[in-house]
Amino acid sequence: MTTQPLTIRSWPRAILHLDADAFFASCEQAIHPELRGQPVITGKERGIVAAASYEAKARGVKRGMSLMDVKKVCPEAVLVPSDYETYSLFSVRMFEILRRFSPDVEEYSIDEAFVDLTGLRRKFHCSYGEIGAQIQAAVERDLGITVSVGVSLSKVLAKAGSKYHKPHGLTVIPGRDIHRYLEKLSVEKIWGIGPNTAAFLNKLGIGTALEFARTHEDVIKKHLSKPYQEIWCELNGMSVYPVVTESKSTYQSISKTKTFTPPSTDEAFVFAQLSKNLENACIKARRHNLAATRLIIFLRKKDFRDIGIELRLNRPTGYPAELFDALREGFRQVYQAGIPYRLTGVVLAGLMPENRVQFTLFDDMARIEKMAKIYHSVDELSARFGKHTVQHASSLPTKVQTQHEGARGDVPVRRGELLKGENRRQRLGLPMLHMKV
Repeated sequence: MTTQPLTIRSWPRAILHLDADAFFASCEQAIHPELRGQPVITGKERGIVAAASYEAKARGVKRGMSLMDVKKVCPEAVLVPSDYETYSLFSVRMFEILRRFSPDVEEYSIDEAFVDLTGLRRKFHCSYGEIGAQIQAAVERDLGITVSVGVSLSKVLAKAGSKYHKPHGLTVIPGRDIHRYLEKLSVEKIWGIGPNTAAFLNKLGIGTALEFARTHEDVIKKHLSKPYQEIWCELNGMSVYPVVTESKSTYQSISKTKTFTPPSTDEAFVFAQLSKNLENACIKARRHNLAATRLIIFLRKKDFRDIGIELRLNRPTGYPAELFDALREGFRQVYQAGIPYRLTGVVLAGLMPENRVQFTLFDDMARIEKMAKIYHSVDELSARFGKHTVQHASSLPTKVQTQHEGARGDVPVRRGELLKGENRRQRLGLPMLHMKV
């Protein structure tokens, strides 16, 4: 295999990747100091592990494990219901902290971010690694959670750095030291390379990230498509992927799922969950002025097996009322009476800008315009009084039966304890942590 050496200036660009350590569990430990140092697990309401603290992971707990299995490997585990509202508030504050240091922040996920630090050494009078340490300390001080940080010349290298030492690690990879870190990283661990591509690279005699990076560019172009050529550039310190500061507004698909416990054999309740998924997906589609051309629905049985169907729509739309007929038809085809189901899901696929939808001579334009006005009013009411202030009758059974019943039906502290003037739909953006200070 033809190779080429890595010869790069130390800092043509400086990209930081921040990854929160066991984010959901860490948020719970920050809110409840008595849980620090204990094996904390979120997901009690679902019956499976949604997130686990590092103390729990050290005892063999893994994400997706059933709580029955958790008790076998870690009897002392502390099980709590997931409080996604509070986790999102922690996330917002974490991104605000990052913007104190740089205006160029990409919110990659709820607990991950990329930050462009290029040129900021002059402002902070210190190295890029020291800026990363300041960011890490600020998050820990202000939020009470730890994060792992990687700083390097590109996003792929920075992400490799944040994974190098966890939890609470800080890894700086300047250009002259790239080879030292890549030689210890297998190709399947490179961000953006899946198991099939890794297996193909292994057949070419490439087993580590360093071997991949040192493979000659002509060989890479011959055997791999553009995305992997870009990863090759990033591993060689050439920044290809920009730090995207704008909020995501374009989607190829929008999916919404809902888990409920215990699993249900009630046809009306299962369809109501599916109907509410559709409403939620359409709310997001309308927010971004998108219309779907295909509808995918799926149900997950008690034994975790999925069954689904894809339906092509007569006309692109983001209005649930125009999708319910297709939803019911698909549901009839996949639903099996007497089978307990634990999850429903909806995917709006083949999305396109709403203003590019082509109408035909057979479309009822008056009806379409009236529907647009109705949903505009529904969205305004939701913005004013809370999500699902107005909802379709087919999803009303979700209000009659709670999402999670029995011992698993515990609600997060933030949802159970309200401030004066708050209600179930309208609450201030404050986690319980700040309510107790």
